[in-house]
Amino acid sequence: MSIETRTTLEDGLVFERDVSLGMSDGTTLRANVFRPALPGRYPVVMAMGAYGKDVHFEDAFNPQWQVLKRIYPELDSKGSTGRYLRWEVVDPERWVPDGFVVIQIDSRGTGRSEGYLDPFGPVETRDFYECIEWAGTQPWSNGKVGLIGVSYLAIKQWQVAALRPPHLAAIVPWEGSSEFYRDGGHHGGILSNSFTFEWWPRQVLANQYGSGQSTHRDRLTGERTTGPDFSEALLQGSRADHPNDRLHHPLDDAWNHARAANLPAIEVPILSAANWGGPGMHLRGNFEGYLRAGSRRKWLFAHIGTHYESFYLPHYVAIQKRFFNHFLRGEDNGWDREPPVQLAIRQADGAAMLRQEQQWPLERTQWTPLYLDAAAGSLSGTSPAKAATGHFTAMKEALSFSTPPFEEDTEFTGPVTLRLWISSGTSDADIFAVLRVFDPEGKEATFVGAHERVPMALGWLRASHRKTDPQRSLPWRPWHTHDEMQKLVPGEIYPLDVEIWPTSMVFPKGWRLVLTVQGHDFIVTPPGRMRHDHPLDRPPEEFGGVTTIHTGGDHASCLMMPLIPAGTL
Repeated sequence: MSIETRTTLEDGLVFERDVSLGMSDGTTLRANVFRPALPGRYPVVMAMGAYGKDVHFEDAFNPQWQVLKRIYPELDSKGSTGRYLRWEVVDPERWVPDGFVVIQIDSRGTGRSEGYLDPFGPVETRDFYECIEWAGTQPWSNGKVGLIGVSYLAIKQWQVAALRPPHLAAIVPWEGSSEFYRDGGHHGGILSNSFTFEWWPRQVLANQYGSGQSTHRDRLTGERTTGPDFSEALLQGSRADHPNDRLHHPLDDAWNHARAANLPAIEVPILSAANWGGPGMHLRGNFEGYLRAGSRRKWLFAHIGTHYESFYLPHYVAIQKRFFNHFLRGEDNGWDREPPVQLAIRQADGAAMLRQEQQWPLERTQWTPLYLDAAAGSLSGTSPAKAATGHFTAMKEALSFSTPPFEEDTEFTGPVTLRLWISSGTSDADIFAVLRVFDPEGKEATFVGAHERVPMALGWLRASHRKTDPQRSLPWRPWHTHDEMQKLVPGEIYPLDVEIWPTSMVFPKGWRLVLTVQGHDFIVTPPGRMRHDHPLDRPPEEFGGVTTIHTGGDHASCLMMPLIPAGTL
């Protein structure tokens, strides 16, 4: 079938559908371009992704749409009809009237773009570079391109910004991982399989270019959003096997490196927006991206809520526009004087208080050791003189360690590390470390997360991946190399340095912090979105044995917490 560009004009907005973009290898990608009807040169905000530029948000993600509508009833009214709303990208009707060109591109092999489908691969990233350069030289462009989007559309920003396209002027990666292997593929070396293996058919293959079986239809034209109707054999030959590619690359090898953003190479201004409730996918990436990016002008925001709501809410849209107005239009709107770190400090009741900071981790952090005592099941500031052990069957049981009730309101905000001495009855062991919040009556508090309810914080480590890089490790964040497997000798004791992802929580007086250590996923609401249970990655004969935690004496297992002194700013 032939796909032609069609142009419509309505209410001051020019909509160019299916604009053809020729890549350097001859492949044609297609984009939707929304721009002001009034002639002029405007800044561009752009996104590239695999979820379909013509698939309406409500049609593809109805449960999420319903949640967002309850939170923000004016989503598709009072400034927008909602007709162009797509998952995880900006609403053109809310941006074009403010003098922006909005471009949404189907990535190679998806939607109405030709080519071989290989998510997050280097060819896809090179395509993005070429699209940015095309947009920066169009007659309606002022030559400055900004990137914005959530998740997949944020990951691509980190990747392509490292290539330094000349017309790229700023990026807003909203809840997007920046380190392909560690953030999303393998947590502590453990395959994060459930999301990828379920995401692939539901969100990607359903939108593969040439899929005649796709149920997605363009609401405005009634056309299938995936172009022509290819045979299944042709479809299979036109795509990578992404989930199994991840499975078959268990180390941080060349395949993973090719998909990792070269963060120090990024030079453009960054607004990195993290979600405290996003353990298991993007949380770490936004913090690491902020810390490691080479940009001199960069900001880190951390919010609460679901994976998608904040991006569309008026308060956050105003922040996004103000950032871009400064860097894409040159407005002196005070953005350059904004504190670089702005955090929603979480409260035990699920609320949050916005606080502006000057650095991450916070300079006034008091790194506070809490020592595990297996004999008492406790966490305390003193290392037990007497050695003790605790045991759990990896696939079923857990050990928990609790602080005494806090004597005053107590805040922990920052990254967390866990030095854990273990032995195993088998040649390997997976550690799932969970920080939990309990009230004086012993009831646990959980929190609205990006995809599901979550505990305070999570961390992971496969014992055979315990090797760290001393040059890249920091006192508050170990850097595991993941370049070899160092198997255990059953019964021997080994130290592990577990990275627990950044967190923030204010414990009211009388509440307790609990560390739970186990050998399987901690799930608040079954079945859980981010599971680590692939039988080929975690065969029970190796990962289903008994794990022993050693505490006290010569094996001082210790949780290092980022205590923020009360009343300090």
